[in-house]
Amino acid sequence: MISGIFRTFAACKTEQMAILHIFNPEHDIALAANLGNFTAPHAGRQLRHDLGYLPAIWAATGDYVLVEDVEWAQTAFSRLLHRRFDGFVDKHAFARLDIDCVNPWGWDLALREFIIRYGVEAVPTKEEIAVIRDLSHRKTAVWLLGELKDDGLLGESWLSERLEGIGDLLQGHQHLVVKAPWSSSGRGIRFIDGEMNDYQVRWIRNVIARQGCVEIEPYYHKVKDFGMEFESDGEGCVRYLGLSLFHTQNGAYTGNILATEEEKREMISRYLSTDLLDRVQQRICKGLSERFKGKYCGPFGIDMMIVASETGGFLLHPCVEINLRRTMGHVALELARQCTSDQVMRIDFSDNAYKLKIRRL
Repeated sequence: MISGIFRTFAACKTEQMAILHIFNPEHDIALAANLGNFTAPHAGRQLRHDLGYLPAIWAATGDYVLVEDVEWAQTAFSRLLHRRFDGFVDKHAFARLDIDCVNPWGWDLALREFIIRYGVEAVPTKEEIAVIRDLSHRKTAVWLLGELKDDGLLGESWLSERLEGIGDLLQGHQHLVVKAPWSSSGRGIRFIDGEMNDYQVRWIRNVIARQGCVEIEPYYHKVKDFGMEFESDGEGCVRYLGLSLFHTQNGAYTGNILATEEEKREMISRYLSTDLLDRVQQRICKGLSERFKGKYCGPFGIDMMIVASETGGFLLHPCVEINLRRTMGHVALELARQCTSDQVMRIDFSDNAYKLKIRRL
C-alpha cells in the first residue's frame, strides 16, 4: 500500500493543512534522466520561472506556491485573475515554513533532491518515485489501449527491444510512429514513412540503449486532439474530472478551450457519440483504479484523438499517451470554474517570456 508522503498528502487535503505547491514543467525530461542531480534545458527552466505561479489557481488559502521570483509571480497572477495570492515563496523561505505536504506538477528524483537540499523532508522515498517512473513508462499506455476494446475505437501499439522489430512492422504498416518510453511535448517521437533512414536508425538504437525499448504504433490521420483528466486516490479509486480540449503546434502544447463539461461534450459529439465517451471513461476508471492502487496518488491525464475513418465518419483513439502528473488540462478545468465560457487559455512566448493568456474564442 501507499506509504509516507502520499498518505500525508491525502490527509492534508482532508484536514485542510497547508500544502506547498510546485510547478516543475521539466518533470517528464527529469523522469527520463532519472538523476538526482539534473539540470533542465533552458526552455524548461524559463517556463518554470515565467509560469511558476500557476498552482495559485487551485491552491487554498494558507497554502504556499514555490516560485523563483515572488514579485514577478504576484504581478503575473494578478494580471491573469485580477486577485492576489499571498502564499508565493522562494526556496530560501523553506527554512521558516512548516511544510508537511508537497504537491508538485510531478514527482521525480531531481525534484526530491532539490526539496531535501533546502530543508523539506515531506518527500516520497526513492522507491516510491521508482514506482511512479515505472508507471509513467509507455508500457502502461500500451497495456491500457489493449484493455479498451469497443465499437468506434481504434488504436494498437507495441513495445520493441530491437531495431529489427520495427522493420518487421513496416512490412504491414507503411507509416509508423516510434516513441521513446519516457518523453514529453512532442519530443522523443519519430515518424517513419516506408523505410528507416540512417538518422532514424541511430536515434532508435540510442533510445533502446538508454531506455530499454521503443513504443511503435501506426500513423493515424488525426482530426482533433483532446483528452480526459483524472485523479487517483492511491487506495483503489480513480475519479474522472473532465474533458480537455487542447491545441498543439508541431507536437507542442499551445492552449485549451475553457468551457463547461456540457459544452465540451457537445463539441466532441459532432464527431463521436457521448455514449462512447462515457464507456471509455468508465473503463479507464475501472482499469486504472486497480493498476494504481497502492502505487500512485494524484492527478493524471490521458491524451486521445479523433481519427478520420477510411470508410467515412470518425473513430476514437482512446489512449495516445498517459501523463502521470498534473497537466495543462487540469489547469484549464480550474480556470473554467473561475472564468466565463467561450474562452481559450493560451501559452504564448513574447518579449522573451512565456505568458498564459485568456482570450475570447
